[in-house]
Amino acid sequence: MALLMATTDSISIEGLSKRFGSQEVLKDITFSVPKGETYCIIGGSGQGKSVLLKHVMRLMSPDHGIIKIDGEEIGSLSGEELSRVRKKMGMVFQESALFDSMTCLENVAFGLFMHRREIPRKEILELAREKLRMVGLPMSVEEKSPSQISGGMKKRVGIARAIALTPEILLYDEPTTGLDPILAASIDELIMQMKRDLGVTSLVITHDMSSAFRISDRILFLYRGEIRFSGTPEEVRETSDPLLSQFVHGETGGPIPVLSDEMRAS
Repeated sequence: MALLMATTDSISIEGLSKRFGSQEVLKDITFSVPKGETYCIIGGSGQGKSVLLKHVMRLMSPDHGIIKIDGEEIGSLSGEELSRVRKKMGMVFQESALFDSMTCLENVAFGLFMHRREIPRKEILELAREKLRMVGLPMSVEEKSPSQISGGMKKRVGIARAIALTPEILLYDEPTTGLDPILAASIDELIMQMKRDLGVTSLVITHDMSSAFRISDRILFLYRGEIRFSGTPEEVRETSDPLLSQFVHGETGGPIPVLSDEMRAS
């Protein structure tokens, strides 16, 4: 394998484009996320946010463009090489995506069982317990199934599972969706804690502007598959862009166009 150039960017995307049928979902997307920073991708439903996240995980392949993780292009990777890169990333899904047939502790330990087979079962479960404590969950949650705990607790279990393998990058898909403002703020604090304690780089897909303003180093506004605006939270608050202002402040002015149902499901 060729030596990789040293980089200060955890995620680098250059000219990323993706088309479904006749509609272009992502158009020449280019941005980089420096190590240890938190970037939020905002935009209306069906604007290509989740499709972008799937490309970072290499769950989708672009029609054009390059995606690099720690300076390594992932487009041509397969098998063990792709698995190695994916171990650097933890994913927190919108609906938590926990296994109902497992306890919360087993859910957190799942990745460890899959990728750390050399570690004894007892040690893996102890590591999983440490992650549950790290996200502020009590011991009583360990043996419960996901169906027995609240939505906020499920989000925390999902984050605990995502950090179980000590990733360098965390990807969040709508982490505060469905939560009341108090619980949403607690998840935001947890995201910031992961940054402080673990030094992770985070890419967060959200439509929750309160959350984006709290946790972001930088916010990117995705509109019709393009990055229409990129700036700090302060710059977003002060924007003169009418569409971004409409999204941020809920101003009237007509609906923001969305992608087709086919693309939204993709």
